Amino acid sequence: MLSIYSTLTRDQRTFEPLEPGRVRMYVCGVTVYDYCHIGHGRTFVAFDVIRRWLEASGYEVTFVRNITDVDDKIIRRAAERGVTTDALTDEFARAMQEDMLALGCLAPTYEPRATQFIPQMLNLIEKLEEKGIAYHAADGDVDYSVRSFKPYGRLSGKSIDDLQAGARVQVGQGKRDPLDFVLWKSAKPGEPQWSSKWGCGRPGWHIECSAMAMNLLGETIDIHGGGPDLVFPHHENEIAQSEAATGCTLARFWMHSGPLRVRAADGTEEKMSKSLGNFWTIRDALKETNAAYGDGCGNEVLRFFLLRSQYRSPITFSSTLIEEAHKGLVRLYTALKGREGDGRELDWSEPFAARFKAAMDDDFNTALAVSVLFELATEVNRTGDPALVRQLLGLGAVLNILHADPAEFLQGGAAQGDEAGRIEALIAERAAAKKAKNFARADEIRKGLLAEGIELQDGPAGTTWRRI
Repeated sequence: MLSIYSTLTRDQRTFEPLEPGRVRMYVCGVTVYDYCHIGHGRTFVAFDVIRRWLEASGYEVTFVRNITDVDDKIIRRAAERGVTTDALTDEFARAMQEDMLALGCLAPTYEPRATQFIPQMLNLIEKLEEKGIAYHAADGDVDYSVRSFKPYGRLSGKSIDDLQAGARVQVGQGKRDPLDFVLWKSAKPGEPQWSSKWGCGRPGWHIECSAMAMNLLGETIDIHGGGPDLVFPHHENEIAQSEAATGCTLARFWMHSGPLRVRAADGTEEKMSKSLGNFWTIRDALKETNAAYGDGCGNEVLRFFLLRSQYRSPITFSSTLIEEAHKGLVRLYTALKGREGDGRELDWSEPFAARFKAAMDDDFNTALAVSVLFELATEVNRTGDPALVRQLLGLGAVLNILHADPAEFLQGGAAQGDEAGRIEALIAERAAAKKAKNFARADEIRKGLLAEGIELQDGPAGTTWRRI
């Protein structure tokens, strides 16, 4: 049976949804003021695989991933560019969707924008005020009284005393306690604003997800997820708001992807940061991988790199590890080249499929599941058994990989323009040299291409090439 680790309880336990056969799942999306970075890609590929495995296991999954389209960063960036906040958020929401599609992620069932749920947020804030947990502060904001929620800190493991020791209240703030956080921000000139009983303003960040999750999925959901940076304060505050308002558990399982770090030139690992010059957007990473491995093929290489680690494990982004991911896919596609499956449905009782299933049922252990694919590829190469080919293709499809034409992938993608033409011309020249018994020239061509990372493979049907 499927078992999942929960950040809240710090243990792994059997997954049983609230409603048999149906899973309600909410994953925090991005604030759309810039292009998504590779850390976002790590998180969203992880939860895409989680969703796909739940569906492969027979569950009907309602998957919600929100868009934060009102925020301090959005307002500042729109002002810098001289555009409206709507124009800015529309541009980067589309870019985010394009990036997710390029990484092979399914579109969410619902993709709500924060600005579409202002009335629901105001209702939730009013409910908290009625219970004495929210208050209208002297500066016009509406704040949440953290000390009014006794379980605060359960998710992050932070105690009120520890938080108090590092808290500060800036001059002019109207908070009663430095730990309190804002639910509704009073309006400032030139900012997006909506009417409320407390005056014009806009929502704080944390209240958005509570309102959207509860309105689209219910007061209690099965899975709430996101990146590791969201554990505190965002998800901690979501729990406080939602559970204080409803008296119900917000999520039965809290899931968080592992951190992504970048390997520096000296071999050390560091946090990705624009100030360090090691910041990678998803589209920059895709541009690099597609340039190296072929248009479209690079997308799959990047996805495979991101899912080779179990979703909770730390992951390091480096050109060396991307190259290893490419070599891994080459190994799998080589096993599939020129072979077809037997046309039957995937049978989970078959040995390789059963081991793959056991790995995925163990908290979505894609690292172990991928190792099963490599073993299966070895057997396909050894036996050529169509039943094993079918299993390799079927199990790959669960992870949304191995969907390209093997010959095209191994040649670095279909038609690479001038480069492909140059390589094919050299292959033709090499064939002519061999026919003329000019073996020195033929070997010179082979070695020259090999130095460029292009391997020639001679076979009964002629010579093919692939990147190594």
